[in-house]
Amino acid sequence: MDDLLQEFIAETRETLEALSGEIVAWEAAPEDRARLDAIFRFVHTVKGSCGFLDLPRLARLSHAAEDVLSALRSGERSPDAPLVTAVLAIVDRIGEIVEAIDAGTALDDSGEELLIAALDGSAEMATPVAQQASSSQRAANRSVRLSTDLLDRMMSGMSDMVLARNELARRMRDHQGDPGIEAALDRLSLTVAEMRDTVTRTRMQKIDALFSALPRMVRDTVAELGKQVQLVVEGADVELDREMIEMMRDPLVHIIRNSIDHGIESPEQRRAAGKREVGRLVVCARQSGNQIIIEISDDGRGIDTDRLVQKLTASGQSRGRDLSALSERAKLDLIFEPGLSTKDEVTAISGRGVGMDVVRANIEQIGGRIELVNARGRGLRILIHVPLTLSIIPAIVIGVAGQRFAVTRQAIEEIVHVGGDAIRIDLLGDTAAATVRDRRMPLVDLGALLGLAPANPAAADMLAIISASGGSFAVAVDSVLDHEELVIKPAAPAVMASGIYAGQTLPDSGSPMLLLDCAGIATAAGINFTHDAVIDDEETEAAVAPTVDALLFEDLDGRRRAVPLAIIDRVETVPSDTARFSGGRMRLLIDGRIVPLASLGDVAGRVDLAVLRIKDGEAEVAYAIAEPVDIVAVPAEIVPSVQAGPILGVVTIDDEQIELIDPQWLLGPNSAAVVQPGAPLCLIHGEGDGWIATFLKPVLEAAGYRVAMKTDAGEEPAVILTTDADDRHDDRIIRLTNDRRDIGSSEQVYRYDRAGLLAAVAKRVEAA
Repeated sequence: MDDLLQEFIAETRETLEALSGEIVAWEAAPEDRARLDAIFRFVHTVKGSCGFLDLPRLARLSHAAEDVLSALRSGERSPDAPLVTAVLAIVDRIGEIVEAIDAGTALDDSGEELLIAALDGSAEMATPVAQQASSSQRAANRSVRLSTDLLDRMMSGMSDMVLARNELARRMRDHQGDPGIEAALDRLSLTVAEMRDTVTRTRMQKIDALFSALPRMVRDTVAELGKQVQLVVEGADVELDREMIEMMRDPLVHIIRNSIDHGIESPEQRRAAGKREVGRLVVCARQSGNQIIIEISDDGRGIDTDRLVQKLTASGQSRGRDLSALSERAKLDLIFEPGLSTKDEVTAISGRGVGMDVVRANIEQIGGRIELVNARGRGLRILIHVPLTLSIIPAIVIGVAGQRFAVTRQAIEEIVHVGGDAIRIDLLGDTAAATVRDRRMPLVDLGALLGLAPANPAAADMLAIISASGGSFAVAVDSVLDHEELVIKPAAPAVMASGIYAGQTLPDSGSPMLLLDCAGIATAAGINFTHDAVIDDEETEAAVAPTVDALLFEDLDGRRRAVPLAIIDRVETVPSDTARFSGGRMRLLIDGRIVPLASLGDVAGRVDLAVLRIKDGEAEVAYAIAEPVDIVAVPAEIVPSVQAGPILGVVTIDDEQIELIDPQWLLGPNSAAVVQPGAPLCLIHGEGDGWIATFLKPVLEAAGYRVAMKTDAGEEPAVILTTDADDRHDDRIIRLTNDRRDIGSSEQVYRYDRAGLLAAVAKRVEAA
C-alpha cells in the first residue's frame, strides 16, 4: 500500500504541474472545453484513487468538484468567475493535502466545508481559503519519474559495462599482470556489481501492482454470474520488471475471468459433484531460478478435452485432422486454437472466441510461455513462466557435445564427478538414475535431450545437480567451462516456445549462448515434482491417495512383479557362477562378500544375472530378476495375499495385475542375521583360540551375540570362551574341550556340541 500511495502522490504532483498553466488559461477562458475536460479528468482520477487508498478528505473534495465540473460539461451550469474561483480553490487544496500526506504532517481541515459550499455560489467564502492554501510550504520531492526508454538505455549501458569487465577479467587470467592492476580490477568489479544491482532495481516493481485489482474484478464477475468464489492471492512481494507487469495485466484478467466463468461451477452444480459451494481460486507468484512463475489454479470442472474436439470439429476448424486420435496433451493444447469458445451463448464475459490464443500470443511476445495442468472434474492449473528480461545474473557455463550453455548459478546445488559407490549412475530398465551420497534422483542426458548426441547416460563423467521446484535431478554434462555474470534477454518466440530455454546472452567471447530453463528441462524429460492439480484448503476433506514408488521388473518365472524402490540400493548384472547353493540356501558372492540370494525362479542356465541389491540399515540381501522394466507408483489399494510368503499382495498398474514383493520376507528370514550394537558380548580368550574365531564365531553371531577378541575400555563381556585348561575361576567362563564326554555339561562344553554351547552361553547371559 505504501508503494501505491507514493505513486499516487507522484502522479498527482506531476498532473498538477502539467495543469498549472491550463488552470490559469481556463480561468481566462472558462468556455474552453478542452481545458475543462483536462481538469475534470484530474479530479476524477483523484476521486477514484482516494476510494482505494482510504483518503476521505481528498475523496470528499474531489467528489464535490467532479459534480460541478460534470454539470459544466453537460451545460447545466455556466462557468462564471465565482465558480471558476471555487474550482481552482478545490484543486489547490487537493495539492496541499497531497503535500501534507507526503511530509507526514497534519493539515487543519477547517475551511474545507466552505470550499465545498463555494461551489454552490458563495464565492466570497472560497477566496480567503484559497489564499491560505497557496501560502503553505511544499515538502521536498525526493522522487523523479523517468521514461522506460531511459531506463532501457541505462540497463543496456550497464550490460555493456558488465561484458567489458568480464572480458578484461578473462584477459587478466590469460596473461598474468601487475598485482596493482588486479587490485584495481577487483575494485572495479565491486563497483560494477553495486551499479548493476541499483540499475536493475530501478525497473523492478512488486507484482502487487498487478494483483491489487483482482479482488474487485473477481467480486464483480462473481456477482454477475451468480457464483461464490474465494480468492487467495500469494506472493505479492515478488518483484518483476515494470513493463512486464503492464504487459501481463490483460492476459491475467482474461485467465481469471475464464476460470470463474468456464471453470468454477455454480453452487448447485458443486453440491451435486460433492464439492463445497464456494469455489476456490488461487493466484500466486514465485521466483524459480531465472523466472517468475505466475500460477492460477481453481477447483472447478477443469477442461473437458472431448468437448474441445467436438467444438472444433463442428466449427470446421479441424482442417481434416482426426482430433479424437490426439493424445490427451495434444487435445488440451486445442484450447489455444484461434476463435475457439466452449460457450454456446455469447455473454458479456465470454463466448466470442477471443480467448486463450490471444493470451498465449501476448505472453510469448514478452518471451514467456504458458503451461496447463488439467484434472478433469477437479480443477485446472495455469502456469505462466516469465523470464527475467534485460537482467544480469550469475551463471555457470557448461559444455555439452561441443556446445556451450548457461545455467543460473542459484539453480545448481553442486557439480560432481561420477566414481565409486558414493556417486554412480544406475539403469533401471530404460530409466537412468543417479545416486549421490545415498540420494537417488532422476538423471537427464542433456546432450540426448537437446538432440546433440545419442543417448548414453551411463557414460557420463560429470553431473550437475539441479534444484527444481519440488525436488532435485541430475544433468549429465561434458564439462564446466566458466562462471560469468551474463546479460539475459528473451530469445526468439520459436526458441522460447520449446520450454527448454529461458533466454539468450552474449558473453565476452562474442558467441551467442542460450540460457537453459531448468524447470523446462525437467518437464521435457518427464520429471514431475508437482502434486495434484487442485490446491485444496484446510476445510477440504478429500485427500489425495498416497502412493509409493516401486521398481517394476520381469521376474525369473516370467511374471511381472514390483518391489518398493526405497529398499533398493542398486541394480547390478553379475556372472551366474557367482550364485550357488551353499550352507543350506542360495548365496551370492559380490564385492568380495557373501550375501543371501532370494529368487522366485530358477537361476540355472543363465550366463548373467540381474540382481537387486536390497538394503535396510545393516541388513542386505540380493534378489535375482530377469530384467528391470520401469519405475512406477504403487497405489494405496493393495489386495492382500491369502497366505504369508514372498508376495505381499496384488496391485493394479496400467490395467495389469502386478504382484508386490513383501519387504519383510526379503529382509526377514531370507536376509543375513544382523547383530545389534547392544547385544551380549562373547569374548574369545586365549592364545590358541583361532579355532573359536573361525568356526564358532558365525554360530554365535547367527544366534544374535557379539563376538570379539578383545574388549574396549570399560566394557565387560557377558561370556568368556576359551580352550585353555587353567585353574582360573570365573562364572562367565565356558571351557571348550575335545572330549565327547563333556556333551551336556555346563562347565566344560564339547566344542562340536552346538546345542550345548548355545545353552551354556544363554545361561551365563541370563545370569549376568
